[in-house]
Amino acid sequence: MSWIFLFFAGLFEIGWAIGLKYTDGFSKLLPTLLTIASMIVSLGLLGLALKTLPVGTAYAVWTGIGTVGTALLGIWLLGEPATIVRLACIGLIVCGIVGLKLVA
Repeated sequence: MSWIFLFFAGLFEIGWAIGLKYTDGFSKLLPTLLTIASMIVSLGLLGLALKTLPVGTAYAVWTGIGTVGTALLGIWLLGEPATIVRLACIGLIVCGIVGLKLVA
């Protein structure tokens, strides 16, 4: 169950990272509230996952999911560049996440 909590914590991390862009410096109320809610849910789920997972593994996977998801959504939603090198680096992060899951 901890891995499921961790997975969803990572998804909510993506939500708040992308949400920060839409808050316009916290000047837009609804995006700001949704971003803050996503932060709270993400940290809460991470805390639940840490009940049984090692902190180093859980934190690395959590940030990895957030990093990969945020980078991909940045490409898709925000028009950030999708160069071969950038996509390869994202792929390396995914390999790291999978590797940590396999050895945990």
